[in-house]
Amino acid sequence: MKMMGSCSRSSFFLILFLLHSLFLTSLSEIRFSEIRNDDRPIVPFDQFGFTHSGRLELNVSKISLSNSNLDLSKVGFFLCTLDSWLHVLQQLEDGEIRCALQSDLVKSVYTFSSLEGKDSFSTLYSETDADQYNLVFANCHPQQLKVTMDVQSAMYNLDGKSGVRDYLSAGSTVLPRVYFLFSLVYFALAAVWIAFLYKKRLTAFRIHYFMLAVIFLKALNLLCEAEDKSFIKRTGSAHGWDVLFYIFSFLKGISLFTLIVLIGTGWSFLKPFLQDKEKKVLMIVIPLQVIANIAQVVIDESGPYGHDWVTWKQVFLLVDVVCCCAVLFPIVWSIKNLREAARTDGKAAVNLMKLTLFRHYYVVVICYIYFTRVVVYALETITSYRYSWTSVVAAELATLAFYVFTGYKFKPEAHNPYFVIDDEEEEAAVEALKIEDEFEL
Repeated sequence: MKMMGSCSRSSFFLILFLLHSLFLTSLSEIRFSEIRNDDRPIVPFDQFGFTHSGRLELNVSKISLSNSNLDLSKVGFFLCTLDSWLHVLQQLEDGEIRCALQSDLVKSVYTFSSLEGKDSFSTLYSETDADQYNLVFANCHPQQLKVTMDVQSAMYNLDGKSGVRDYLSAGSTVLPRVYFLFSLVYFALAAVWIAFLYKKRLTAFRIHYFMLAVIFLKALNLLCEAEDKSFIKRTGSAHGWDVLFYIFSFLKGISLFTLIVLIGTGWSFLKPFLQDKEKKVLMIVIPLQVIANIAQVVIDESGPYGHDWVTWKQVFLLVDVVCCCAVLFPIVWSIKNLREAARTDGKAAVNLMKLTLFRHYYVVVICYIYFTRVVVYALETITSYRYSWTSVVAAELATLAFYVFTGYKFKPEAHNPYFVIDDEEEEAAVEALKIEDEFEL
């Protein structure tokens, strides 16, 4: 019963891994993992979408078992889909089997009963049933056995014609082209913005040049991600491009959240300085973005076999949510300040137009956050693993739309921050403010 209880807990861990891994695109590199004195009954490794010509290369060395007198047929590696694992859980609960490796629903790759005194093994497993699989290590003697080993795994698909290895999952193989095309779009967008700033250079503020920097960082981030995925696709290793990707991802994340905060406060185009409370928001957002990027690196580089992988994943999600909430406060403060000013400074029309602009921006920021954090995840959940790239395209299209909206609405104007108003428009704005209901945030 103890063993079954521990198996149930480990099963929950694996399910958690599978669900969390949906936030990341399934891909596989040639991974090297170190397991030290591990007594977990279930250790998840990689997730990968196989075609009908899938391959798994598994090389395990420096194997050390705390007790080699046990039944080692209940210790080893297997492949399974999420649906299969849910049925295996039911078999364990019903007592039909006492070990996941005994189930006919999983595909055994290698059991330690075949070691025969050796401390290493290499195996090549061919997968002809196209599906998304998880490589998992099972130890059905968790109370009695601790395992130490070095694991090198590589999962890939073979091209039907040339037999060339593709280390990207079946649903991710087009991602290098997707990221590269989007990087070109952002470089073109940066060129357009440069031309526009040159034309409107007399009315451009510092915030507009900061927007240009954000666009460039986004373009460079996508270009590095395209190269990162391209090298992984061909060789199973990023060849250093992952370092550049992490650097530009870090800079892009900080600059984007900072830009939203600065626009929300009206910095440079409405007022030349930040208030203390607005500075505090930046002092919260920037360190949180540093933590989020550290967590992202740990998640990507360590893999789900690590003891703290789920913890880092939860940290990343929590920090991301807090950042998304924090950037809304300056926009809310600006809306309230504009409402007060609209009733007191005699410039009702200008303030009403600014107020409407900030309201729209508030709604768009919420929609952008909701779409990229919730809708994209839902799309990944319901979409077949073969089309997992569609969620990436959806997220990038939403981000592009957000950048374009922000640039269009807050572009340099030829006159006073935004508008020239005649007397009739001023009177109409005063009446609109009188009858307007309170804007609910």
